[in-house]
Amino acid sequence: MEELLELREHIQLGRYADALDLIGEMEDMSRDDKINRIESFLEIPILHLIKQQTEDRTTRSWDVSIHNAVAQIVRTNRRRKAGGFYLTDEELNEAIGESYPSALRRASLEAFDGVYSAEELAAMVDESAVKEEALGLILETQAQ
Repeated sequence: MEELLELREHIQLGRYADALDLIGEMEDMSRDDKINRIESFLEIPILHLIKQQTEDRTTRSWDVSIHNAVAQIVRTNRRRKAGGFYLTDEELNEAIGESYPSALRRASLEAFDGVYSAEELAAMVDESAVKEEALGLILETQAQ
């Protein structure tokens, strides 16, 4: 809110360069917020995809969690008025990579009743396949 008041002041005083700089900062803040929200949702499908792969099974609950999280990611990433998406496919892939370690740690607490450490579980999972599947689910949902 403070930024909007500052923006108004810059415009009223005719300091347009300052106003444009502030708009740029506000755009960056908004984009960072979108990225953070997307990354927080990303942990959920990655977590369940890790469990599915390592335990070689799935549950309806996991499937529903994956579906709901992917829907939230797509909803958050969609630019409603301008159309398109905030994050490109490449940026989504980077976000998946950044979210993977924390999802792996969470999966180590849940998969096999938590008997494996994150490092042990990592040796049991094909990380690139999980990341590829997560991205594929997101892109498929975005295309709908």
